[in-house]
Amino acid sequence: MRILILGGTTEASALAARLAGRSDVSPLLSMAGRTSDPRPMPIPTRIGGFGGVAGLAGFLREERVEAVIDATHPFAAVMSRNAAEACAQVRVPLLALRRPAWTLQAGDHWIEVPSMAAAVRALGEAPRRVFLTVGRLELAPFAAAPQHTYLVRTIEPIGEALPVPNVVAVQDRAPFHEDAERMLMQRERVEVVVTKNSGGSATYPKIAAARSLGLPVVVVARPEKPHNVEEVASVDAAHDWLENRHGRTP
Repeated sequence: MRILILGGTTEASALAARLAGRSDVSPLLSMAGRTSDPRPMPIPTRIGGFGGVAGLAGFLREERVEAVIDATHPFAAVMSRNAAEACAQVRVPLLALRRPAWTLQAGDHWIEVPSMAAAVRALGEAPRRVFLTVGRLELAPFAAAPQHTYLVRTIEPIGEALPVPNVVAVQDRAPFHEDAERMLMQRERVEVVVTKNSGGSATYPKIAAARSLGLPVVVVARPEKPHNVEEVASVDAAHDWLENRHGRTP
């Protein structure tokens, strides 16, 4: 069974590990290529885009893909839309593996906003010390608010992505731990955290740390994804779906 996993998440990596080494399936993991040094995967991996809906549909035909798992990042809305359209065209079964979003807990002080531009506005006019954890590609809008001091954490170097006077750049990748997150925020005298609502456990410690310190968190809501796609919330459920497609008992 030829399986295409559209990756970029912890869940995609975990599913790949579950399928590695099996002789009855032929999984391929596709990564967007936004990091120059991705972690090695236990199954064959391709890097880069497909060329829109038409390109993905052609790839599915050429590779004789029999099932697609969309395990892309919750904010990768374009790829999810392309996957839904391409799979419908080629009539390949598609499953969306979508991790649950974070939800407000007692003690949280969230400012929920619909976009990155709205997150910039939510910081206000007065200078603040801001912990930005939105990814390198989402930094540009914050150049409109150069009065703030930014602590920016990304996997890749930020380069000139945030041209403001006061930036402290930290390169690191998840998983993170609450105690370390709290110490970082205290050391850098962070006053407000900005994050996407990515969900999952790997980066949640910053939310817990902000809660314990009484800090406000500007939370950018997820973009809309296709609703006409079968959806599960766990790697186990995605694995079971594949087993059922493959005609085996989970």
